[in-house]
Amino acid sequence: MLMKSLLPVLCLSFFLAASLVAQEETLLDMDEIEHGGYGAVVVKFASMNNQFALLVGGRGGWIINHAFSLGFAGYGLVNDIPSYVVGPFGERYMDFGYGGLDLEYVFNSDRLIHLSIHTLVGGGAIGYRGMAGPTWDPDSPHMDDGIFVVEPGMNLDLNVIRWFRLSAGASFRFVRGTSSGISTNKDLSGPSAQLTFRFGDF
Repeated sequence: MLMKSLLPVLCLSFFLAASLVAQEETLLDMDEIEHGGYGAVVVKFASMNNQFALLVGGRGGWIINHAFSLGFAGYGLVNDIPSYVVGPFGERYMDFGYGGLDLEYVFNSDRLIHLSIHTLVGGGAIGYRGMAGPTWDPDSPHMDDGIFVVEPGMNLDLNVIRWFRLSAGASFRFVRGTSSGISTNKDLSGPSAQLTFRFGDF
């Protein structure tokens, strides 16, 4: 009788002890991951169609363990660059923009000055722009070109204050898909210098 009464207690003790010893194995331990996020204004200086090009855009993302970020970025041309071919309505300038998935790794994020590397993979479009802005005519043979873009880069980051970082760096833009005559893949591809004004919880 004594053994029968002790059996449930022994079984319960065994399962409690096993649950304390055993830990479930998972691919990611979310309890040990620290999260953050940021948004940034980016100014790029480049060359397109043998002319100085100024692009302005933004980046933003989720920061994991103060090192890796997963987010999106997008940029657009803001100054007047002549197109190689005049548009269907007499447009003389090109309109260019691109964006996509933005991946970044930051080395020693807590140091005053540190290094980060990043890559954008995405797409965009090139079209015509007149004095009044971009134009697009679905009946015209001079339609916008959809393009594919890959842009790896590197930044030197300065921790100004806890929630603001200033970065200076460079990137190289690889463009494919241009066929309209507005520009060429070669003239849209190339290096850029960049300034990044980043705000967030790092």
